[in-house]
Amino acid sequence: MTWRVDFVSQKGKRKFTLDGALLAKTIAEKYADHVIGVDQNVIIDFTGTKYIISCSGIEMDMGGDIKTTQLGMLAPATTCYFDEKMSNQYIIIEGAPKKPPELFKKEMNLSKLGIGGLDDEFSEVFRRAFSTRMFPAAVIERMGIKHVKGVLLYGPPGTGKTLIARKIGEMLNAKEPKIVNGPEILNKFVGESEAKIRELFADADADMAEHGDDSELHIIIFDEIDAICKQRGSGKDGTGVGDTVVNQMLSKMDGVTAINNILIVGMTNRKDMIDSALLRPGRFEVHIEIGLPDEKGRHQILNIHTSKMLENGLMDADIDILALAAATKNYSGAEIEGLVKSACSYALDRKVNLDLVQSGKRVTTEDMMEVCVTQADFERALDEVRPAFGSESDALNDATRLGILDYGPKFQEVLSTGKLFVEQVASSDKTPLMGVLLEGDRDTGKSALAAHLAQVSGYPFIKMITADMLLGYPSNRKCDMITRVFEDAHKSPRSIVILDGLERLLEYVPIGPRFNNEVLQTLLVLLKKVPPKQRKLLVFASTSSLDILDSMGLAAAFSVTVRVPTLGTEEICEVFKQVGCFVASDIEACANIFTEGIGKQSLAYGHLIRSHCLCTALRHA
Repeated sequence: MTWRVDFVSQKGKRKFTLDGALLAKTIAEKYADHVIGVDQNVIIDFTGTKYIISCSGIEMDMGGDIKTTQLGMLAPATTCYFDEKMSNQYIIIEGAPKKPPELFKKEMNLSKLGIGGLDDEFSEVFRRAFSTRMFPAAVIERMGIKHVKGVLLYGPPGTGKTLIARKIGEMLNAKEPKIVNGPEILNKFVGESEAKIRELFADADADMAEHGDDSELHIIIFDEIDAICKQRGSGKDGTGVGDTVVNQMLSKMDGVTAINNILIVGMTNRKDMIDSALLRPGRFEVHIEIGLPDEKGRHQILNIHTSKMLENGLMDADIDILALAAATKNYSGAEIEGLVKSACSYALDRKVNLDLVQSGKRVTTEDMMEVCVTQADFERALDEVRPAFGSESDALNDATRLGILDYGPKFQEVLSTGKLFVEQVASSDKTPLMGVLLEGDRDTGKSALAAHLAQVSGYPFIKMITADMLLGYPSNRKCDMITRVFEDAHKSPRSIVILDGLERLLEYVPIGPRFNNEVLQTLLVLLKKVPPKQRKLLVFASTSSLDILDSMGLAAAFSVTVRVPTLGTEEICEVFKQVGCFVASDIEACANIFTEGIGKQSLAYGHLIRSHCLCTALRHA
């Protein structure tokens, strides 16, 4: 039972300090076997003074399941708590049993709150930031530890960081969180930005001064915190406002007058921009990456976004949500929501579309109510909504647009070697990073081979870096673009990065010789950077100038080098047979003419544009 305590007759403004343990024992023994109801007043004589005690809450332990009730019978073993905030302000109760704080609402359910795929992340946040606050302050004081004051959520856009901010107030029994967008803090007047930071902490300061360790938890949520907490000294405006805002945050979180009843949640997708002093223990000491959801998480998110349609009969019941979850590799939560919206738009378009509007036909309300989302709608939506961290299908398809031809044992050997590396990285925990350098003469199909291996690998993240992507950019911008691709690759469980034409990426020319040293140094570092735990990265690169890369030291950065062979007469005959550009009786003669006429120029088994042109010329000849 929880009690409020007040005077029967208050005389003066003198404060009375009561022995809470003795008062709790007295109530339990004196009123044992009495039925007490919520808000019932009882007069008790305690140490010569009469007090009115009023029951403010009753809870019953039903074998570990705590249930509230409006009526209960007191027993000598009943635990009595005291609500000091609702009691008379001139009564101080010391030594009474402390009721464990009820920080979370009893019916908190992440799925009902619309949060999916973040079970592990919430479990870590609870363990690090909230578990100590579930215990009475006296227990934590005896352990000699302090509460965590700051949690930093970081990760790619669309993974649910801001969603957590919107929903965190619905999970907690604490005061309503203050949600602040980082840029809103900044002000053109001197000292105003710092004043806004102090205003955010004002309520928590006042509560701590009045109630001490028993004060409620105050939560402040900073969205886009990198806007106001940039690395000090990095500002170029000359005002120094950003630096003073960071200093004010440091003093409020862990300064001389720091308080213990606050929890600050910061969110950003640019953790690297935040001042390092804010990231140490005592400030934002808990760093949790909100990454792309796995298949189980995607299934939860899809269920959340399709539950209403399914309940109201607006979606085919035979739609396989599990298959959709498997097909949405590397989709963020926001992209999965966009996928559902796209599927719904196709279903709505069958009832009301531009042709109907232009024709002037009217659609009845009854027809509109019969809208239904089908499996075909989701299949079309999968083609329309593509993940930002997914496969670059256009670049890969362009590299293999004429197909791959199996011209014999040489092809089978190099293909099986490439597949072996793909399987090794995917299955071995001891190989989180591997670099494979494909070298050979020009137009031997190195780019096509790398693209083909990536397409059949089943890896969720595939990116191809080509020279035309970097065309026209300054050196520092090129380095940033290459670095961003590798950083994105480190966010996916399994990734493939293809560096197509290393000589062109390095801007190498033999006169001089000249090359871009900044890009070279960037590649040397990135090719040796091991991905985070539970992440795998396979790098394919192609070159026609292995000796040049050796002299630069770049070839040594790869784990293995694979030679992509040129074609002999027999292989050329096999290519001609599969392409069907000559009659069977002319194939061998044409192959000999081709070999003798072209000389050192090789035939690309995957890239057959040149061979088609030559075959046409030979046919006319």
